[in-house]
Amino acid sequence: MQLTAPARRTTDVKGATDTEGTIRAARRTGIHDTDGMAVAAFVLGLLGLLVLNVFLGPVAIALASIALWRGTARRGRALLGLGLGVADLLVLAVFMSADNTMSWSL
Repeated sequence: MQLTAPARRTTDVKGATDTEGTIRAARRTGIHDTDGMAVAAFVLGLLGLLVLNVFLGPVAIALASIALWRGTARRGRALLGLGLGVADLLVLAVFMSADNTMSWSL
């Protein structure tokens, strides 16, 4: 009676083999995570132009920077997220200086 699963030898190289000798594809979760970060930076930067730009702008900048640093496949989306995050903070600064307050409203 076997209570545990058989041990499998796995490595993180492309085309790794398991214990039976069959070739399997290596998992590349890091690339998929950075792609998600790039998309999230873009969406948050775009949303930050409308609401909560004091919070969403820096989050978009941070996510885009991490995605670019890790080498995302969606480089253009990450750069758009970075630009929109900076635009969020610029919009906030312009409206704050126009109202002479710490917030802005239309």
